[in-house]
Amino acid sequence: MLVYTRNGKGYVHTNIPLAVAAIKEMGAKAGFTVDVSDTPTVFTESNLMKYNALIFTSTNNEVFDTDEQKVALMRYVQAGGGFVGIHSVTGTERKWEWFKRLVGGTFVRHAKQQTFRQLVVDKNHPATKGLPEHWENNDECYYVTTMNPDLHVLLAHDLSSVDDKDKPLWFGNAFPSAWYHEWDGGRQFYTALGHDGTMYNDPVFRNHILGGLEWVVSINRKPDYRKAHAKTPEDPLPY
Repeated sequence: MLVYTRNGKGYVHTNIPLAVAAIKEMGAKAGFTVDVSDTPTVFTESNLMKYNALIFTSTNNEVFDTDEQKVALMRYVQAGGGFVGIHSVTGTERKWEWFKRLVGGTFVRHAKQQTFRQLVVDKNHPATKGLPEHWENNDECYYVTTMNPDLHVLLAHDLSSVDDKDKPLWFGNAFPSAWYHEWDGGRQFYTALGHDGTMYNDPVFRNHILGGLEWVVSINRKPDYRKAHAKTPEDPLPY
């Protein structure tokens, strides 16, 4: 796995070192190797083809320097590479339509950090196996827009437990917070949870992330670049 932690101008999460340490520990226990970088020069075809999945953890704002780096990510996904996004990844590359579709949505805002509940929408997925029906955490309630219509929602913020006078009611008294899908040739998992660094020491949260990663790589394939076709970051979207 390649763990990417780059942040552009703006807020940088203090949880990143704790997230990286947790993923390394999960890898040591589960038997996968972990490389870590905050440098976009790792996004080349020859480098990315080494990995079964990319994990973006609390990346934010602009995280690529060149179109060539973006195309390398596109071609990796089109070749069947896996992608996992944790927490503020929906706030990454907010002007790039392809990336927004990859993650599943783009950040609008969040309520103040507080303790509130998650509703388990799908109990039959590795990322939700073993979760309590009403999972409570001290976190940020994220709201996103430009949501990819192909999402399979796993968790939803229970808005009835959130103190926020402006909470959107687009989905009633809930809002999607974790999902999986297959976009442009690859597999993707995203969870909005994980603002508080202490969560990464929680075995329940670790299992949530590990379950998402397990699904992403469960077909056990290395990227097949014969299927990659991207030429520019603005290539027409599949739909």
